Order: sequence, then C-alpha cells, then structure tokens
Amino acid sequence: MHTRVNWLAHLLLGGDDPLERLGNLAGDFVRGVDLATLPAPVRRGIERHRAVDRFVDGHPAHRRSRGRFPPGLARVAGVLTDVFYDHLLARRWDELGPGEPLPSFAERVAAELELHRHAMPPRLREVGPGFRLRDWLVGYESLDGIADVLQRMQARRARRLPLASGVAVLAARREEFDADFCALWPALARFVTGAR
Repeated sequence: MHTRVNWLAHLLLGGDDPLERLGNLAGDFVRGVDLATLPAPVRRGIERHRAVDRFVDGHPAHRRSRGRFPPGLARVAGVLTDVFYDHLLARRWDELGPGEPLPSFAERVAAELELHRHAMPPRLREVGPGFRLRDWLVGYESLDGIADVLQRMQARRARRLPLASGVAVLAARREEFDADFCALWPALARFVTGAR
C-alpha cells in the first residue's frame, strides 16, 4: 500500500531538478513499469525514493513509531507512521522546508506534475489534475487533512484495512510521534545530502 504515503517528505528531499523531484514522488507508482522507458532524471528520483524508504524503515525512530500503534493497527503501522510524519513535517514546514510557504511549494510541484505528465509512470498520471496534489499536500498540516487522507486510502482498498482509525492514535500520542520524527529527520536529511 503506497498511495499518498509520505509524498511531502519525498518531494522535499527530491532535489532541485523538477523531473528528479517528481521521480522521487513516482517511486510509489512504478509497479509493472519498465524503468528504462522513463527519463534519466525520473529514474534517479525513483532510486532516491527507494533509498529513502530503506533508510527510514531501518531507522530506530521509525521502528519506535511503528511500535506505538495498538495490535489492531500493527499491520498498517508503517503506512500510518509515514502519513503521520508528513503531518509533522507540514507542521514544521517553516523550519524544515525550502524557505517557501507550503501552499507555494505545493502549487509549484502540482504545476511541475502537470507540465511533465508525459514523463511520469501511468499510475502517477492518474493522480489527477495538479490541484488535487496541491490540496493533498497542504492538507497534511491538519488532523482533519490527515483523517481525509487515511479515509480515502482505506476506501480505495478492496480489502478494508483500519487506516482511518489511525488518526486517533496520532491525536493521542502526537508528542511521542513528534519526538521520533525529530530524531529521524536530521539523520535522513544528512543521508539524502550524502547520497546526491
């Protein structure tokens, strides 16, 4: 399950080249795609996406966060943690972002996606008009936005997974997740900088 999961973090860590940044987003949409058919910058972004996922999944802070969920959510703890981390990133955007407001960043990325749709994997092209991506990214900032993300993810699954109930865990344990995120983010930023 990799739909709308930590998109904000992947886009922020995706570098300055629009195609490479979008490739970082495309990493969740390439199942069944011959990567050789994609432009080189998109492939580099996909490789960075995968490296970031491996780093994050193996980091002790992410493991702690996954362990904060009750047994009924253990199967989806990784997905929920990634979405929650995007929420925490959005809330700290002024501190951790690239120096432009989140709505402006989201608008720019949405415009880039529209401009470069032809270079994206088919499933990413189906995300819809760029304004939807923009609204989703900005929505990460609020608990209501996260609840909407989780509800939509849950509704799209043929096999119902209890994603929507995850927002209650975030609300109840936000400080603990925030501490985990603050332990992970500097290490992740150093990792990505070293990988460029």
